[in-house]
Amino acid sequence: MVHKSKRYRAAAEKIDRNKKYEVGEATKLLKECGGTKFDQTVNLAIKLGIDPKQSDQTIRGSVSLPKGTGKTLRVVAFCQGPDIEAAKAAGAIAAGVDELVEKVQGGWLEFDVAIATPEAMPKVGRLGRVLGPKGLMPSPKGGTVTKDIATATREFIGGKIEFRNDADGNVHAPVGKLSFTEKDLEENITAFLGHVRAMRPAGAKGVFIEKAVVSSTMGPGIMLRTE
Repeated sequence: MVHKSKRYRAAAEKIDRNKKYEVGEATKLLKECGGTKFDQTVNLAIKLGIDPKQSDQTIRGSVSLPKGTGKTLRVVAFCQGPDIEAAKAAGAIAAGVDELVEKVQGGWLEFDVAIATPEAMPKVGRLGRVLGPKGLMPSPKGGTVTKDIATATREFIGGKIEFRNDADGNVHAPVGKLSFTEKDLEENITAFLGHVRAMRPAGAKGVFIEKAVVSSTMGPGIMLRTE
């Protein structure tokens, strides 16, 4: 049996586990159930009515949250020529192709997002076994393979997030920090739900967003009304 802290149990008592809350109600509860010394991340988990085994029902993409995530991401850019300086000027912590590929092959993974130009991808492809398992491999669907390397760098540093469904058809995403205002959290959650809803595959049957739960790092889950 997993032991829950006194603080967690007190927070859980404020939540009706059989109720689906409006997003505004949920963000108010999230703030009320805080109570830790660090700034907790607010996470959104969505259960989708898709068949994850069907390639045409895969949900994968990226989205810029209106209020950001509260975390500054470390971005590296695989590119060449003038794009190298453009990426660095936009905030990339490293940019280039050959030397950067070699550095990553050597075990350096001190970054959160990797973006690449299409021209650099043949060489970046060699890093599949290193970046793939960590979800860091650049991809067109994720918005991390692009010709506009400077814009992509700024967007991901500023709070753009990548997401994709797991093997069970769930999507998980950070949607802010507990220090955000209720309104800012509400905007981010609503924007992310709307973005995912708009990605419904033609082959998906029945209810698309079956369940959505928001929670802070150390707090209980709160079910959302998604109809």
